[in-house]
Amino acid sequence: MCSTCSPIPKPFHTVIIGRPWTRKSGALVRAQVPVAPKSSGLHTFPELSKQVISLTDLQLVEIVKKQSRTSSPFPESEHRKLQFHPLFLDEAYERCRNLCAEYAKTFYLGTLLMTEERQKAIWAIYVWCRRTDELVDGPNATYMSSTVLDRWEERLQDLFDGRPYDMLDAALADTVFKFPLDITPFRDMIEGMRMDTRKCRYENFQELYLYCYYVAGTVGLMSVPVMGIAADSSISNQSIYNAALYLGIGNQLTNILRDVGEDALRGRVYLPQDELAQFGLTDEDVFSRKVTDRWREFMKQQITRARFYFNMAEEGVSRLSKASRWPVWSSLMIYRKILDEIEANDYDNLTKRAYVGRTKKLLTLPLAYSRAISVPT
Repeated sequence: MCSTCSPIPKPFHTVIIGRPWTRKSGALVRAQVPVAPKSSGLHTFPELSKQVISLTDLQLVEIVKKQSRTSSPFPESEHRKLQFHPLFLDEAYERCRNLCAEYAKTFYLGTLLMTEERQKAIWAIYVWCRRTDELVDGPNATYMSSTVLDRWEERLQDLFDGRPYDMLDAALADTVFKFPLDITPFRDMIEGMRMDTRKCRYENFQELYLYCYYVAGTVGLMSVPVMGIAADSSISNQSIYNAALYLGIGNQLTNILRDVGEDALRGRVYLPQDELAQFGLTDEDVFSRKVTDRWREFMKQQITRARFYFNMAEEGVSRLSKASRWPVWSSLMIYRKILDEIEANDYDNLTKRAYVGRTKKLLTLPLAYSRAISVPT
């Protein structure tokens, strides 16, 4: 627990949760879209803003330029041929495939329609992100320190330089060699891990938005070069990358709303403090785990906001390479259903964890496939 987190009189439970962070440098809020205020019949609460911080505002436009190259990310003078035996690489990717199939079953099924090269690359990226996450939230998280994260970032640089530390690193090193991946989103995710050791409160939504970039928006930026952009896309590459960012924001906001009760058991509140106050709520209301009318109204607004970012992501998803759209559409649609389940639980995410059952997931896959093969308008 970070030094600024207040202990609460409840037993400590070890759970896997989303990661808090903050931004390394300031960013501007580009737009605010109002939401119609909701009423419980007893109170009228203020509207909450939906803030859109683009890649331009995040000073990440250079990533789009680098990752939009059709050739290797390395200039010819820096081109390094990786000296891996083909059987070694086959085993490395097979291990990544197994991990993805075990821990991200629905997403894994979606990747099976992709080309073999793209499948392998996405599995390698998934495994690196999972390993990074487990530094903070995994079984050995109690041993995590700034030194561990510094070493992990050094390993990342070695990996990008063609000097992987182990077999799983080798799979990503090979992916970096084949696809124009920039190191910045990977470094930013590690920065998110660093901030997790120091921050567990967010004063406003702009802070929370930036947190979501670090821990989830980065994944979208890593994935676009592998997923590929449709040759007949009618929108700019930057618009597609922005959509990938917004999908990550929506996913992470959904994680936060799903895990509020579990996070509270760790003394963590990943909700904007100023917005809680607008609804007459405090951390103590979260820790009490009592669902009130004020809490329901607050959650309605938070869910509306998460859906806003999924809507923002749709156009970009439809402009990815057709063979790569299914896993992304599946993820987007299933995460939306988590929000539906919170509503079905009468907004009780304090004592219940909303989840989408296997049957509902399977029924979503053909719907996602239909969206994936449809022609964008």
